[in-house]
Amino acid sequence: MSQGVRTRPEGSGQPLSEAYDTALLDLDGVVYAGGNAIVHAVDSLAHARAGGMHLAYVTNNALRTPDVVAEHLSELGIPTGADDVITSAQAVARLISEQVPAGARVLVIGGEGLRVALRERGLTPVESADDDPAAVVQGYGGPDLSWGRFAEASYAVARGVPWFASNTDLTIPSGRGIAPGNGAAVEVVRIATGAEPQVAGKPLPPMHRETILRTGAERPLVVGDRLDTDIEGAFNGQVDSLLVLTGVTDGPQLLAAPAQHRPTFVDADLRGLLTGQPEVTEAGAGFRCGGWTATAGAERLELVGEGEALDGLRALCAAAWTAAGEGSCELDGGKALARLGL
Repeated sequence: MSQGVRTRPEGSGQPLSEAYDTALLDLDGVVYAGGNAIVHAVDSLAHARAGGMHLAYVTNNALRTPDVVAEHLSELGIPTGADDVITSAQAVARLISEQVPAGARVLVIGGEGLRVALRERGLTPVESADDDPAAVVQGYGGPDLSWGRFAEASYAVARGVPWFASNTDLTIPSGRGIAPGNGAAVEVVRIATGAEPQVAGKPLPPMHRETILRTGAERPLVVGDRLDTDIEGAFNGQVDSLLVLTGVTDGPQLLAAPAQHRPTFVDADLRGLLTGQPEVTEAGAGFRCGGWTATAGAERLELVGEGEALDGLRALCAAAWTAAGEGSCELDGGKALARLGL
């Protein structure tokens, strides 16, 4: 990974599937949305795998077990084994196991994925604050998780029981739009107790550690759709990243990204794994990619030229990130993005 503050997306003369040995792929918003495969995902992953790239699926969603996730991916046409799936439930279970005695009881606020991960680490899931738990763990439990479960967590946390969270994503993509994620549920318990959980999932180090331990990746590429989890997680792990625009991140968010949220590469979808990446070069006071040149003016980002929209976006990223330094670019990029249809 390049050192220092990233000021532009990087180029690659090789297809990314050849430059990196393992793709660490987020699921929601990258491979599928609402349970259905995202366009081009199945074929792109098949070609990457056929070329020798190891595919691992890394998700902050703690609801489903690796077996269930692997079965779902296989049904979509992406052959996957349970060992290829790494979840935040596994990461938080390891974190808990390092701090409580073997066989300890853990109050579970979430779904089956958490229970399976805890048992894998030799811990005992329980359902009540009155079961004398040594820890409380909270993970996404699906849309039907009852309000009473949050109260159960609050009772235990208020008594001083250590509190853990699989992740704190405020939202999660669904087939109908963006829904509240585990982070929203964590906020309920935080408000009720004033406590702070230990968090394992992306973008924090426990999740990256779990992923590397389980995949053995030597040249990993993180592939995701979220700046504050996938891309920041790659930044914290000091590995390269590919942002795909099939999920929650849009053009304005990307241009405003502070240093820890800037991806190494940007592409429309998973077809970006199969190609090289165009270089962004300096052009006078601006930055050029393909047929586009972007500059940072006094109040707004300017874009001239024509060509592929993604090249224009890459050039705009370079102008915005360079102008912002380590912080977030506050220049108006709306008109420039509108020219690109983004």
